[in-house]
Amino acid sequence: QVQLVESGGGLVQAGDSLRLSCAASGRTFSTYAMGWFRQAPGKEREVVASIGRNFVNTNYGSSVKGRFTISRDNAKNTVYLQMNSLKPEDTAVYYCAARNTGNTWYAPVTPDEYTNWGQGTQVTVSS
Repeated sequence: QVQLVESGGGLVQAGDSLRLSCAASGRTFSTYAMGWFRQAPGKEREVVASIGRNFVNTNYGSSVKGRFTISRDNAKNTVYLQMNSLKPEDTAVYYCAARNTGNTWYAPVTPDEYTNWGQGTQVTVSS
């Protein structure tokens, strides 16, 4: 099991950039696929991005593709979400998630596929 702690959220203006970080505890971080999800008030939790164990397999939600980039540093047990060209509709609580995928490079894209979650960090984009 890993414990996840997000950081880097805040209040920014439209067009600005933010980088979120998610630090994971434990010595098996490299065996976990990692994901970023977000949830706005009154809306369902949706995938932002996910990355498999091999750094290569990545997936993005359609609304963030081309603006957001997910990456991971296994030496630091950390996954990042670089968010550029932020829009007011990106306002949400952003959650980091992890799932042990064993020997596969799979990068899950639905919340139900993840077993570990962080507490979330608020991102607010003003117009």
